Amino acid sequence: MDDRIVDFVRGLRAAGVRVSLAESVDAMNAVAALGVNDKTTFRESLRTTLIKESDDFAAFDELFPLYFGSGGPALQSALEDLSADEQQMLQAALQAMSGRLQQLMDWLTSGDGPTKEQLAELSRRAGADWADSQREGRWVTRRMLQQMGFAHLEEQIQQLVEQLQKMGMSQEAIEKLLGMVEANREALAQQAAQQVGQQIAQQRANRPEDFNGPDLMHKPFQSLTEEEANFLRKEVRRLVTQLRSRAALRRKRGSKGKFDAKGTIRANQRYGGVPLELKFKKKKLKPSLVLICDVSTSMRQVAEFMLRLIYELQDQVAKARSFAFNSDMQEISVTLSGKRAAEAITAVLYNIPPGYYATDLGHSLNTFCNEWLSAVDGRSTVVIVGDGRNNYNSPRTDLIKALQRRAKRLIWLNPEPQRQWGTGDSDMWEYAPLCDSVHVVRNLAQLATAVDKLMTGG
Repeated sequence: MDDRIVDFVRGLRAAGVRVSLAESVDAMNAVAALGVNDKTTFRESLRTTLIKESDDFAAFDELFPLYFGSGGPALQSALEDLSADEQQMLQAALQAMSGRLQQLMDWLTSGDGPTKEQLAELSRRAGADWADSQREGRWVTRRMLQQMGFAHLEEQIQQLVEQLQKMGMSQEAIEKLLGMVEANREALAQQAAQQVGQQIAQQRANRPEDFNGPDLMHKPFQSLTEEEANFLRKEVRRLVTQLRSRAALRRKRGSKGKFDAKGTIRANQRYGGVPLELKFKKKKLKPSLVLICDVSTSMRQVAEFMLRLIYELQDQVAKARSFAFNSDMQEISVTLSGKRAAEAITAVLYNIPPGYYATDLGHSLNTFCNEWLSAVDGRSTVVIVGDGRNNYNSPRTDLIKALQRRAKRLIWLNPEPQRQWGTGDSDMWEYAPLCDSVHVVRNLAQLATAVDKLMTGG
C-alpha cells in the first residue's frame, strides 16, 4: 500500500497539485493509524493530509479511484437465474456468434469479464500509450469499446434474443438475461474508462523531466482556440509543479557549494600556507526578477501564460517586480499580489486594454527608466516578454543598453520566429545583440523551457 500511495502522490504532482515530502509522510502516518479497511476513512485521511487548496479537490477526486479503485464495478453472472436447460440454450446461441462478439457476449452474460492484463492490452491497442489528457482518454476509451465489439452490440443482442426465442426460452427468462447484460455492459464500460485513466495518470507521473506534454503544448499561442487555451491554462499547474521540484532539487545540490580555491588559500595563510580549512562558494539559486511584459493585442496570450508561470513560481524567486506596457509602462506588482492566479491575470489584462498599432516600447522604456530604474540592480535579472515591434516609433536601444549594464543579465522572450525579426516594424535585430540571451517562445513547451533556464541562471 505504501508504494501505491507514493504512486498516487506522484500522480497528484503531475496533475499540478503541490504535495511536499512532509505531507506525504503525514499521509503514510494517517493511513498507518486509521487503516485501509474503511474506504471512506482511508480516502478522507489522504484527502486531509495531501490537499491544501479547494481548487485541488477535483484532481484528487479524479485520481483517487484510478489508484485505489477495484478496477471498476464487477460484472455479475446472468446464468444464476436460468435453469439448466436455459443455460444450455444460451451457450448454444453464443457459440453461433463469431470472434470478438462471442467473447464480448460471454463477458456480459457469464459475469467473468476481461482480466486486468486483457484490459491493459486492449487499452494499449486503442492508443492509451500516447494519450495525455482526459479528452484524449475519452477518445481512447471509445476506441477500446469499439474494438471489443460495442459498436455492433445492439444488433447482436437482437440476434441472440431471436435465437433464444426459436429455441423455446421463456420471455421472462429472456428479459432477466437482457437486464443483466445491460448492467454488465455499463460496468464493463466503466472498467475500460478506469483502465485508460489509470494508464494516462501513471504515464504522466512517470515523466517528471518532460515539459513537452501533449501536442497542444507545441501549438503556437496565436493559433490556439479559446477551448485549447483553457486546457493549457490548467496545464500550467502541472508545469509549475515540475519547475518547482526541479528548482528545489537544484538548491539542494547547490547548498554544499563549489570549492573556492582562492578563498581556501586566503583563509589558511595564518597556518603558514598549509590549508586546513576548506572554503566553498554557495550559489544563490533564487533569482531576483524584473519582468516587463508587452500586453498589446498580438502579445496578449503569450504575456498571460508568462505571468501565470511567474505568479505561480513566486516562492522560487528571491524578489520580483512586474511591469506591463502597451502604449506606456505600468507597474502591475500590486495587482498580482494577494490574489488567485486567474483573478490576478484577468485584472492586469483588464486594466491595460488592448489596442491595434498602439505599442510603443521605446516610450514605455523611457517611462520605466524615469520612474522605476531603481528596481534594477546588480542582482536583478531583467526579463522582457515582447515581439520587439514598435509601430515605427523610436526603439530606444540606448535604454536597453543601460538596463543591460545595470542588471546582472537581460533576457528577452519573443514569440516570433527569427525569420520574422526585422520585417515590417520589428526592431528585434537591433535589440537582440544587446541582450545576454534571447529565447523564441512560440508555444507553452518553449515558454516552460525558457522559464526553467531563467530559474537556473541558464
